[in-house]
Amino acid sequence: MAIQKRTGLGRGLSAILESPETDITSKDISGNYVAGAIANLSVSKIETNPFQPREDFDESALAELSQSILEQGIIQPLTVRKMGYDKYQLISGERRFRAAKIAGLNAVPCYIRVANDEQMLEWALIENIQRENLNAIEIAISYSRLIEECSLTQDELSKRVGKNRSTVTNYMRLLKLPAEVQAAIRDGSIGMAHARALVNIEGEAKQLVITRKIIAEGLSVRDVEKLARQLNKVLTPLTKSGKVALPLKYEVIKDSIQERLNRKVEINRTPKGKGNIVIPFISDEDLQTIVSKLGI
Repeated sequence: MAIQKRTGLGRGLSAILESPETDITSKDISGNYVAGAIANLSVSKIETNPFQPREDFDESALAELSQSILEQGIIQPLTVRKMGYDKYQLISGERRFRAAKIAGLNAVPCYIRVANDEQMLEWALIENIQRENLNAIEIAISYSRLIEECSLTQDELSKRVGKNRSTVTNYMRLLKLPAEVQAAIRDGSIGMAHARALVNIEGEAKQLVITRKIIAEGLSVRDVEKLARQLNKVLTPLTKSGKVALPLKYEVIKDSIQERLNRKVEINRTPKGKGNIVIPFISDEDLQTIVSKLGI
């Protein structure tokens, strides 16, 4: 089923739900409440959203929200769709729904709508994207699902979520990174700015090396961009002097040593893996400086 064209989605989920175009019918008389009504519904008559893209809900945050609900009540109604006689399904507000159950509430205030499965999926994904604590990979996956499962172009998606197309594209590109890098983004080991720089590095092996280097050494985004420029240069099997060129991981190690010691360093390696590291110095004092920087 084709998606109904709607406007104003970039203004947030509230704009979607308030639009009369999303309401299939306002004359549904099944059950005690009609579509378009706001009513207190029994918790037992509401089921969670099967299209909810978010799987993890912070237990401590739910406990805090539950306590707030006990003290202040639910200020913003949940949004549900009618599934039949006195049967409803969440569209948005699952955190409030879960917290309300923890608080022991028997009923919760809900705004009732009628929606098909495709609209449910789209609304759930858009609400998910607009959450402030969503990580970049979760956002990218939501964008990807909207494009693939709702048959949207990137232009249409950018209008739906109120973002520039370039922003959408940058998030989507993160899904091309290796699984290990995506995991580092997801758990906060590296930031979105680091991730964008990593996308510009050619080859998964290089991306993995730099990701581990970011985590181990706390590299800045500028450092990563510099490494990206260096690593994207074509490496030939032999150097100009006829020596065997270093594998990528040794080039990275050499660069790291040079930055730490603030001087040129040579790493020579045979095809069998033997070699040496040459660190030049110009005086006894200079040698002592090197020793000190190496922590010896």
